[in-house]
Amino acid sequence: MFTVKSVSVTFNPINETNTFTNGDFISGQVILDVAKDTQMQSLSIKIKGKADVFWTEQYHKTTVVYKDKEKFYSMENFFVHEDKQHEHELLKDPSGQPYCSVVGQGLHVYPFMFQLPEQNFPPSFKGSAGKIAYTLEAKLSRSLRVSSKGKAEFQYVPKPELPNPELMEPQYGTKDKKMKFFTSGSVPMNISTDKIGYCLDEELKVLVEIQNSSSRAIKPKYWLYEKHSFIAKGKRKLHKNNVIKEEGEPIEPKTNKNITKVLTIPPCLTISTLNCKVIKVEYRLRVYLDVPYAKDPEIVLPIVLHLPQTTSEAKGPSKNDFGIWNQQAGGSAYPNAPPSAPIGPPGQFGAL
Repeated sequence: MFTVKSVSVTFNPINETNTFTNGDFISGQVILDVAKDTQMQSLSIKIKGKADVFWTEQYHKTTVVYKDKEKFYSMENFFVHEDKQHEHELLKDPSGQPYCSVVGQGLHVYPFMFQLPEQNFPPSFKGSAGKIAYTLEAKLSRSLRVSSKGKAEFQYVPKPELPNPELMEPQYGTKDKKMKFFTSGSVPMNISTDKIGYCLDEELKVLVEIQNSSSRAIKPKYWLYEKHSFIAKGKRKLHKNNVIKEEGEPIEPKTNKNITKVLTIPPCLTISTLNCKVIKVEYRLRVYLDVPYAKDPEIVLPIVLHLPQTTSEAKGPSKNDFGIWNQQAGGSAYPNAPPSAPIGPPGQFGAL
């Protein structure tokens, strides 16, 4: 039987969406389950955020690996650390005493709390060739033993910032298509949007002016799509996802028409991610004309998705959360906090 049965991490939600943002406090527990008395060399909890990309490409008989990463932040606290050569400020137990480096058989709970940095970082994201992840990682080290680890991933959404003034400016596009072969005439097309930046669940109004001087009926089509760019070694891997695809009524030959098309941006999309070196999430609006027997004329405009402005403060745990019991060395203790020694059979607390 293994001496260390498991090391796991749980955290306490602070809202219904179970997300965290800049400056929020995130509290939780490291749960250690051992089969017999165990001597720990160190026990730590780390919070970190980073982006990773990885993919392979085949060139004849050679497989080339593309990978890269960007680290946003990393903070580590120790419950136990026996290395006397490197001093670490240790977390204390709920009674304000240092944690013991020897634990007996059973479950042991170590509460912790971090405050997320105030800086804006890219939101959590998972794509075909990479991800942006924010994690809590526990690590138990013992002499002459392989370290035991546990990890929990939490969802991070940055606080809304004031939109760049440029994103509030209208944008325009124009195209004049000369028809050939089986279709004669021309089809000039102008489109505009009232701005570049939109909130999730907001209406995107597209103004379209079409002069169908051709000999055939044409049909306008609207496509909002998502672009994922994964970047490594100077190479970019591109992946596109359809978000909205709609079409309008046919426009008969020798007809001019002004159209206002309203597209509602889905609320479940990832906001635009432009502040990461290895992963980009962008959106494009493509308006094109379905012309029989001819190449479809199109106009593509950038769309930036962001969160609406809010006035919320940084959120932390309630008075009943495990996290507030954590005190740095020298801090005051909470006399009414429950003990973090063996807590009995699994399932005694909801967090387990």
